[in-house]
Amino acid sequence: MKSSLPPILIVATTLLFVACEQKPAPSPENPTTQPKGSGPQAPVPDKKADDKSAGTAVDKPSSTSPKNQQAFKMPSKEELKKKLTATQYQVSCENGTEQPFANEFWNNKEPGVYVDIISGKALFASTSKFKSGTGWPSFFEPIDKDEVMEVVDKSLGMVRTEVRSKTGDTHLGHLFDDGPKPTGLRYCVNSASLRFVPVDKLEEEGLGRYASLFAKDKKAPKQK
Repeated sequence: MKSSLPPILIVATTLLFVACEQKPAPSPENPTTQPKGSGPQAPVPDKKADDKSAGTAVDKPSSTSPKNQQAFKMPSKEELKKKLTATQYQVSCENGTEQPFANEFWNNKEPGVYVDIISGKALFASTSKFKSGTGWPSFFEPIDKDEVMEVVDKSLGMVRTEVRSKTGDTHLGHLFDDGPKPTGLRYCVNSASLRFVPVDKLEEEGLGRYASLFAKDKKAPKQK
């Protein structure tokens, strides 16, 4: 039986039928296309989540972790009273002054670094210590200027410059402008506010970066 439809209409109908039956195959370039019979399309994972470099950044220890930097926590007054002697507490925490010529470091000539009795931060080096004749340890410059703060002191009916440690807020002593060259300054410091670390113990105490100060100072005259 011959079809009554014109040949051109038959060809057009056949092509339309074939086009409707064909479906695009799933491919990486077309992630939203679902295979026939599959359920709802799962969300496409973010490529950054699988990036190895992103995972490394998350797992990398922060700069404040114990392995990289030991954070200082200020002790309470009760803790400091247990840790320090009565003189150390009275001087460092209550702005006291120890007796001259009767303190631990006024005549110490050993090379090393003087650190804050409370925080352990490096304050002065023996390379800047000089004989002032006052009976207290005297230095012409700090080892770290950012750690030694200057405060106006109007006590005792006079105006003086008090020096305190930044991290431990420790009273150290006073600053005067009658020191030797090259600075002309005299940091008059209480021994009770300090702890001394000799050169051979610097590395052990985490202060090895200051060892070079003494290597360069081999020809410096010894204190008398």
